Amino acid sequence: MPADLDLLSSTDRPALLGLSSAEFLAACRKALEGLGYKVHHAASHAEFLSRFSQIQYQVAMVEDVFDAPSALENRALTALQGMPMSQRRHAVSFLLGRSFQTLNPMQAFQQSVHAVVNAADLDKLPQIVQKVTADHDLFYNIFRDSQNRLAQAK
Repeated sequence: MPADLDLLSSTDRPALLGLSSAEFLAACRKALEGLGYKVHHAASHAEFLSRFSQIQYQVAMVEDVFDAPSALENRALTALQGMPMSQRRHAVSFLLGRSFQTLNPMQAFQQSVHAVVNAADLDKLPQIVQKVTADHDLFYNIFRDSQNRLAQAK
C-alpha cells in the first residue's frame, strides 16, 4: 500500500507511530497533534522502518505488540533497539504497553527506549511527551551545539 503523500517543511515536527491498538492510536495522535507534531502512522513493520530511515522523526512511538502477536516478535522494536545510536539519537522513542510502569527508567533502559508508558496513563500522554522530550533536548544540547560548531568550522 503506497504511503500518503505528506510533505514536510523545515519547521514541521514529525512523529512516527507504530501502533496496532485503536485506543493507543487515537490517544497518541490526539496528544501529539495537540503538541504541534505532524503525525505519521505506519501500519506494518516494513513501513515503520522505511519511514524511520527516510525522515528524521523527533518522536517515535511503538506499541510492544505492534503488528505482532507478542513483544518478542515485534520486528520494528527489535530493529529500532539494534540501530546504532547515530541513527536513532535524533528521535525520542516511547514504548507503550500494558505491562510497563510509566516512566520507569530501568524498564526503558532494558527496552533501549527513552521512556515506557502504561496504557492506564494515556490521559497523561501530553505531559509525559513534554517531559521526556525536554529531558532529551537538555541531555543532547551540548552534543548538538558541538556538532553545529564543527559544521560551521568555529
